[in-house]
Amino acid sequence: MGDEKVAMDSQNLMEQSRNHICQTYNRYNLALARGSGCYLWDQEGRQYLDFLAGIAVCSLGHCPREIAQVMYEQAQQLVHVSNLYYTEPQVRLAEALTNSCFADKVFFCNSGAEANEAAIKLARKYSRKGYGPGRHGIITMKNSFHGRTLATLSATGQQKIQEGFEPLVDGFRYVEFDNLDAVAEAIDKTVCAVLVEPIQGEGGVRVPDSKYLQGLRELCTSHDLLLIYDEIQVGMGRTGKLFSHQHEGVTPDIMTLAKALANGMPIGAMLTTDKVAEAFSPGSHASTFGGTPLVTAVALEVFRQISAASFLEQVRRVGEYFQQRLLALAEKYPFIKEVRGRGLILGIELDFPGSEMVRQCQDRGVLINCTAEKVLRFLPPLIVTSTEVDRLIETLESVFRQKDK
Repeated sequence: MGDEKVAMDSQNLMEQSRNHICQTYNRYNLALARGSGCYLWDQEGRQYLDFLAGIAVCSLGHCPREIAQVMYEQAQQLVHVSNLYYTEPQVRLAEALTNSCFADKVFFCNSGAEANEAAIKLARKYSRKGYGPGRHGIITMKNSFHGRTLATLSATGQQKIQEGFEPLVDGFRYVEFDNLDAVAEAIDKTVCAVLVEPIQGEGGVRVPDSKYLQGLRELCTSHDLLLIYDEIQVGMGRTGKLFSHQHEGVTPDIMTLAKALANGMPIGAMLTTDKVAEAFSPGSHASTFGGTPLVTAVALEVFRQISAASFLEQVRRVGEYFQQRLLALAEKYPFIKEVRGRGLILGIELDFPGSEMVRQCQDRGVLINCTAEKVLRFLPPLIVTSTEVDRLIETLESVFRQKDK
């Protein structure tokens, strides 16, 4: 009895965090203790409706029973053996992923940043083998976000992410998103690839013109450049198709995934074709924890559920309903400049900073976030229903009415 742990209250927990953890996050004033489905509870037992899902991670909701069971069973069988050996869960997940898209091969790692790091390294290695040294440049987009390793923050088109970490990794150039002419102008003999998010998430939920991906494909093909899609936030069913680029039907040469792939377990994946994958050889790239039996067993079950046609149809249906309700809000409140997004990655751009709106929603028991300073972003679990959407809209109405006074 004397060894039982007493749970900290929220204030004590937050204070201890500030004392012992590097302060690299602007955390909300909230200490969470447990979750179920679309809901979370804090240390004192207060309930919150979650419209952030760990930033597009917990797409099947919090602590789904089937996922917990797979985790439990695999943890009793085999957790980790290193990639010096073969394991069945890893092979089965690779097979499921490649059978679902353009790709032939997968490299597993632990995060989105590592998946993008692998994509950058592969693009450079592939180009060097084909063209020799000097052709290593990668075109990325302004307001993009690709990670926080030194290479991926160099690829990210946001100065605020890069500040203080100079000198950056050489070879990245940034152009306007959704501007094909800008990409064409940036191409020269030193460029080997174009890296783009099919929808910019951190950049403010920006959906490009329907012909943008096709235009990028044509530019890359004509200049023998690799086209890389960063689907870390918008892949795995978030837009109502398994992968966001499938809406346009324009395939890349490399695609990166992470976030929702294992519903909260750490995993990243870089997918590519046989032709491009041949540039990697044993020893050229690796990851100690990439694709462990535990995490790939979980990811395989997540993939099975999310890839079901009925599941994706439900995402599209609820997403359309959600978007219509947001558009109705925009008609009532002139300070809403735009509603944008696809499926269940949606945002409303305000004409003022949105951080106070986030705080007021939290006070009312609903969790959202603000990105690009003025865009309220909504990334609920993909299991969300119209009932939860209605509660979110009612909460926004309450906050907006207060603003209008």
